[in-house]
Amino acid sequence: MALSIFPYILKGIRDRAEMDRIAVDVCYQDPMSFEPDAPRQAVFRQIRTADWRGALLIYPFPHKAVEMIARKISTVELLEDYPEIGLDSIDVDDTAGIVGLVRLLAERGHRRIGFATWRYPVGVHWTLRRFGAFAEGIFGECLAFHPEWAINVHKNAVPLEAPAIAHEVARLTRTSGVTAWVCAADHQAYHLVQDLRELGISVPRDCSVTGFDGVEPPPGALPLTSMRVAHEDIGSSALVRLTSRMLDPQAPRRKILVEASLVAGNTVGTPPA
Repeated sequence: MALSIFPYILKGIRDRAEMDRIAVDVCYQDPMSFEPDAPRQAVFRQIRTADWRGALLIYPFPHKAVEMIARKISTVELLEDYPEIGLDSIDVDDTAGIVGLVRLLAERGHRRIGFATWRYPVGVHWTLRRFGAFAEGIFGECLAFHPEWAINVHKNAVPLEAPAIAHEVARLTRTSGVTAWVCAADHQAYHLVQDLRELGISVPRDCSVTGFDGVEPPPGALPLTSMRVAHEDIGSSALVRLTSRMLDPQAPRRKILVEASLVAGNTVGTPPA
């Protein structure tokens, strides 16, 4: 996930905490080094020494570490899902958002649409969920589904880094006639648009690109056609859910989805002739 969305999530948490008079500590933990068996883990030290009654986990973390935290205190996960642990989660409605983007592309005349995502060392559930939504959108619009037009999705495929993704997108755009690409997140899409420009492919003249999250564009970049996520609402809802979980630890697990809204942007056009 892009770090640019973190301040908005944190603002939603802080605003709600101030309204409900709840004290909130912020503790940064690098997901890559977040192993329960490793010495001097900041989060576990805080749980032991601070008066923490609950935890909000923002971004994906290793399954084992999340499971250990959840055994110690009430826990709610934001923008990720751990159903096998039984955690409450507050997330964006990926399915409705991605399906809506595929529908928009189909309405603009695109019939050959691909999907691209980055591969991450920790937490790939959200990218797979968005790919699943993409597949639903493709079948819902009666478009042809081509597995080879899905980049960095198959578990056993060799992962491609950002420059290699652009080369593959360019190849499929030129040789297979793919005219639009759905990216799993805005930070991926902005990177792709820039890399394609360096390869001589102009967006949206030669192909269209969509993102997801609705973050501010980098300086000089075309605003993406995307889905804006209400990150402040996600933060606020997470704190409300955590206080409910602390009051009733045995209540059934909740998964709350927050709706995303379309950002028109400038990266979707009609297919090239």
